This record gives sequence, structure tokens and C-alpha cells, in this order.
Amino acid sequence: APAPAAPRPPRRRGVELSLIVLAVLLSVYGYCAVGLAHDGSVPPGAAGYGAGLGVLALLAHLTVRLRAPYADPLLLPIGVLLNGTGLVLIYRLDLETPGDRAAPTQLVWSTLGVALFLFVVAALRDHRVLQRYAYVCVVAALVLLTLPILFPAVNGARIWIRIAGFSIQPGEFAKVLLAVFFAAYLAANRTALAHAGRRVLRVQLPTGRVLGPVLAIWLLSVGVLVLERDLGTSLLFFGLFVVMLYVATGRIGWIAVGLVLASLGAVAVGWLEPHVHSRVEDWQHPFASIEAGEGANQLAQSLFSFAAGGAFGTGLGLGNSILIGFAVKSDFILATAGEELGLAGLCALFLLYGLLVERGFRAGVELRDPFGRLLAVGLASIWALQVFVVAGGVTGLIPLTGMPMPFLAQGGSSVVSNWAIVALLIRVSDSARRQYDGKAAP
Repeated sequence: APAPAAPRPPRRRGVELSLIVLAVLLSVYGYCAVGLAHDGSVPPGAAGYGAGLGVLALLAHLTVRLRAPYADPLLLPIGVLLNGTGLVLIYRLDLETPGDRAAPTQLVWSTLGVALFLFVVAALRDHRVLQRYAYVCVVAALVLLTLPILFPAVNGARIWIRIAGFSIQPGEFAKVLLAVFFAAYLAANRTALAHAGRRVLRVQLPTGRVLGPVLAIWLLSVGVLVLERDLGTSLLFFGLFVVMLYVATGRIGWIAVGLVLASLGAVAVGWLEPHVHSRVEDWQHPFASIEAGEGANQLAQSLFSFAAGGAFGTGLGLGNSILIGFAVKSDFILATAGEELGLAGLCALFLLYGLLVERGFRAGVELRDPFGRLLAVGLASIWALQVFVVAGGVTGLIPLTGMPMPFLAQGGSSVVSNWAIVALLIRVSDSARRQYDGKAAP
């Protein structure tokens, strides 16, 4: 007798739609709460803000419903809620800087990010197609990483391309392209990476012929970033490379080797590079500027903001995180969330990020093809590493790196690239769940 067919997995698009509605309503509530706290009235643009965010979210949902009906139902709503929360926080800070309004621009970038999401979900019917373009992706990534060298430094780092008032951060897109390349190369050579080569201190080292190309690409990209003084992205790429190498080989020794090399590299750069050394000094002595009578620096103001927030925060629109200075809408936007939403709000934000990462990992674990598994793990690891580095920097756990908080911080390149990651994970999770329906990706 033929084996019984596997049960059809639930699509759960109704659950996704309900969560999206909740995410939009929470974002609009936050927008109104800021206006009521600051001016005593609902902001005049509240209806337009809610309608704009709602239309973008609905278009994204309809695209997923039609083109990726088996996709994970949590990825899109969490992305909408985080993006909406970021817009609320930026709008709140705009009220303190009327001459420098960033929320309208951020909304435009969010629209472009959702447009890219729609394109990827609709046009990319099978994530395995990306494996054919691995070397195109790595060449494009290296070109993007190199371009900022030709432009002036901003705040001590050459990570921006600025032309006629328009600016992008190429490293944000390069990280996605490198994740595709690493996944494709490691998937094709996973057996040789895990079992070939010599054993040194109980670590099975791959042969140079197999490990050499991917190691050279990684060293080249990190070297360019060091020249540009973009140490945060350098740390992100290093962590991404080590995590994906571990997942491809199953050798836990790579984690130990990665930690040792990261520690040695951090110590060397921290001593030799003046820009990084000053950040290490600020991290070790965050209140030194106060003791010297020069006032609180950014890290000290950030710590004061977290302390003022307490368990439940001062309330949206009632904090003083604007005292942090020029980076309050980008690097330090988490301090605004900590002060005005409190420890409870921060825990909720970290839980949302944790769910994003977990759903990405789950899609990879459930998928049978090695490329898709590595791609999902790599993309989810980008979020995990970036959140750890940013949160650790603004809370004083590790030195500051100058990276943006995913979805929350001001930065068009960041929000667009993060929506691209959501789209790719939507596509991977759809393929993973189709397996159990006996269907291949269309």
C-alpha cells in the first residue's frame, strides 16, 4: 500500500495579517503618545502616518500571500513593528531638533525597503537561484566596500558615499551579498572543509586549496573596512564568517579559533588605531570627561538615559536622551528606547529581535538543501551579531562601533538592507515548509 501523504502544513496567512494589524496599531499609538506628551495633542500627521505604514504592510502581506503562502507568519509582522517603532522614536527626537527632521526621510527609505521586499518575494521564486551568482555577489560586495575610500571621512570613518546631498552606506548591502557568497561556497565545499586537511590541537583544518579562496575574500573585505575605520562592520563580517564556517563543518573548534583571533585583532587595532583607541578609552573610563570638567561624553549620557528610564521608563516623549548629541538618532537610538520605555520596553525589543533570529534559524534547520540552510543561518546571524554589537556598545558592555540598530536607527541603507534580509528569509521559510507538502519551490 502506498505511504500516506504528509499532512499539508498550515499557511497561517490570517495569523500574519492579524499580527500586522496589531503592529500598525501599536506604532500609531506610539506616534500619538509622543504628540500628547510633547504638545498635549494628537500629532496632525497621525492619520497619514498610520495610513502610510498600513498600506506598506498590507502590500507586503498580499505579496507574501500570493507568492510565498507557506512562509513563516512572524517574520513580516515583526519587521513592520520594529520599523514602525523606529519611525516613532526618530519622530520623537525630531521634536527636539526642528531644524533637522529625519522621520520623513526615514519613511521614504522604509518605503524603498518595502518596495525591495516586494520585488524579491515576487521575482525570486526559488532561493537556490542565488547560488549560481555567488561570484557575482562577492565581486559586487568588494566593489561596494571599496567605493567609500574615494570619499571624505565622516566622524572619523570612510563608510559613506555622498553625492549632491544623497548618501548611502554600501557596507549595509555588502553584508547581504557576502552572506550569499559564503553560503554558496561553503555549501559546495562542506565535505572537504569538515574532513580534509591536518589536525592541529584537536582542530581539523581544511586544506589551503579549499579554505584559501573564501579566506582570501574575507581577509580582503575586512582589510578594506579597517582602512575605512569601519571596525563595527569588520567585526560583523568576521563573526558571520566564523558562524557560517562552523555551521558548514560542524566543528566547534572554529568557534574557539574565531574567538581567539577576534580577541587578538581587537587588542591590536585598539592599540594601533587612534580612532578606535579613543573609543576604547571612553569605554574603560566613561565618566573621565565629567571628572575633568568637560561634561558628559556620549557614552556617559547614554548610561544616564538608561538609569533614568528605570523599570518602566519615563514615557514616550518625556525623556532627555537628546543630550547625547549628534548620534542620538543613529548609534544611540536604543538609549531613547531605554529611557522612555524602560527596562520592560528594552526587553520587549530584544525579544522581537530574538524572535527574528530564531525564525531565521528555524527556516534554515528545516530546509534540506545545504545552500538554503547556510543562507538562512547567515542572514539571521547578521541580525544577532549586529544587535549584540550595538546594544553592547551603548550600554558600556563593549567599546562603541558606530553601527546602526536594525530597523530602529536612522539610516536609509540599513533599513533597505534589513527589508531585503526579511524578504530572503520569507522565501527560504516558504521553501522549507513546502518540503513537507511534497512540493518543490515553484
